Amino acid sequence: MIQLQERREPSAFSLFNLGFRPFFLAGAASAVILITLWLVIYSQGYQPHYYDLAITWHAHEMIFGFSIAIIAGFLLTAVRTWTNVQTLYSWPLAALFLVWLLARLLPAFESIPKAVIAITDLIFIPLVAISIAWPIIKSKNYRNFLFLPILFAFFIANLLIHLNLMGITEDTIATGIQLGLFLIVMIISIVGGRVIPFFTEKGVAGTQSRKFPIIERSIIPMTAIWVISTLTSYTGVIVFFSALVGLMNLIRLGGWFNNKVFTVPLVWILQLSYLFITFGYLLYALSTLNLVNQSIAYHAFATGGIGGLTLGMMSRVSLGHTGRILTAGPMIISAFVLLMLSAVFRISIDILPLPYMSTLHISGSLWVIAWVLFLIKYTTILIKPRVDGIYG
Repeated sequence: MIQLQERREPSAFSLFNLGFRPFFLAGAASAVILITLWLVIYSQGYQPHYYDLAITWHAHEMIFGFSIAIIAGFLLTAVRTWTNVQTLYSWPLAALFLVWLLARLLPAFESIPKAVIAITDLIFIPLVAISIAWPIIKSKNYRNFLFLPILFAFFIANLLIHLNLMGITEDTIATGIQLGLFLIVMIISIVGGRVIPFFTEKGVAGTQSRKFPIIERSIIPMTAIWVISTLTSYTGVIVFFSALVGLMNLIRLGGWFNNKVFTVPLVWILQLSYLFITFGYLLYALSTLNLVNQSIAYHAFATGGIGGLTLGMMSRVSLGHTGRILTAGPMIISAFVLLMLSAVFRISIDILPLPYMSTLHISGSLWVIAWVLFLIKYTTILIKPRVDGIYG
């Protein structure tokens, strides 16, 4: 499935020229569709069939549908840059994308055997892992082997959900969903630490990000320990590592920050979104002590952190890898603002003087509009060839 680099001419339809194109486009579309359906379904108290996931289909699809699509698109694109070895393109990329799409559609049909649904959904992550493993091995870029065990852990998290749905295990859905969410947070810690200070320095004139060597060396192992600790029942341990990693990330972000970032939307969206990740850690510590609702912590990670960072990264990467100027116009700036507001409403849902469902609909609607604006601006960019004529 891996083609080595060779001279290729782009065609008018370039959706499958490089990994970010189909997965960013489909990920954005799923962000709109999933939350729109969720708002309608949840407000009416309807429990969808969807492979017996019922109310948990929302969490499963936002993690193993939306988020995994963005991660796959990013890794397939970034690994090519890191290794200088061509990753999937053309029909192999289209075939990988089809696996992801089928995994989203098949559960809607009650006649499809559960085993077929499970295998289709579970096989996607190993295929992504294989697709990035070859370029890493070929180039001896072993630094990025770190993503392979994380993808394996993603597979285990999804497996826990499917085994429960098939009646093989009991009460493993919640564990699988939580593990999947926290693994995404871990990837954000890895990728964010590399790209946010780099994008800040490149995008904001006169800025120099400060890095703290002790934190940079220890934050990934500490994050891994935190993820493992959340699978235990040791409240004190969970609270300690949640607070510790949250504080480490806050210090880390402080080293990247400069007031000038607010002049560059493609930078401030990343930094503000990373701030929500730090909120997520601290809120999770409080939720473990039963001081706040755990859902608030989850949505600080998910809506503000993952949502904002994916929107910001996708906006920048899509411009850079299609040969366009790295600037955000009024439409995308509006999308950034709306998504940040969506996160604020969602994590403030228990304290705002508004009915719960009203606040939920405000947050969800702001999210949907933000991603619709992204689709309006970026659909043609992701489908059409690079403006400089290079294949990719």
